[in-house]
Amino acid sequence: MLPPFKDRIDAGRQLAALLRDYAGRRDVLVLGLARGGVPVASEVARMIGAPLDVFVVRKLGVPHHEELAMGAIASGGVRVLDRQLIGSLHISDEAVSHATSEQHRELERRESAYRNMRPTPDVRGKTVIVVDDGLATGASMFAAVAALRQSDPAAIVVAVPVAAPDASIAMRRLTDECVCVMTPKRFHGVGEWYADFSQTTDAEVRALLEVAARRQGTDGHAVMKAPVRERLAPPGG
Repeated sequence: MLPPFKDRIDAGRQLAALLRDYAGRRDVLVLGLARGGVPVASEVARMIGAPLDVFVVRKLGVPHHEELAMGAIASGGVRVLDRQLIGSLHISDEAVSHATSEQHRELERRESAYRNMRPTPDVRGKTVIVVDDGLATGASMFAAVAALRQSDPAAIVVAVPVAAPDASIAMRRLTDECVCVMTPKRFHGVGEWYADFSQTTDAEVRALLEVAARRQGTDGHAVMKAPVRERLAPPGG
């Protein structure tokens, strides 16, 4: 049986169909998590007629098991840590700090590469739809939500094509709305639900953002810097 999504663009179209109530509203902003969330978000933004921008989140992988997230960092200086996991695996503070520093350098590189001198968007008072290509543990999305909360949006809506049931439930508790095309009981990874889940490149992210900027006829608006905060991830987050 074929996967339900041909690729991230197809997933974005299916997701946009569930977000029709947000179409044409001047207070709505769509943010795609870099990198894989941006192609999905670009299609959502195009179909509901909303501005598009990128939000950078970097997972903090467990040493020697990088695919397992012990936390994440996001634009705005937020670091989210799964203290329960860190404690159970006896991960040292030094290892956590090393992973944070390493991923912070990559976060700054991506911010610079994607924005092309455009300022970060002002989310204050807006309904922000945060899009990724899927939710597994939810660590990256949780970091994004925590960072965005600092800038006083009117509402935060998390929107993904597919999510693990536990991640979806956790996200519904943390946000104003969580929209998923699918929350399959059997969930081993986001990629299994896509026929084409090839890696999104920096060049593709830049190209999508440039197309969106031309469509919007604007380079965006400045946003105030938020203070650094740290929040703990929920169990399994």
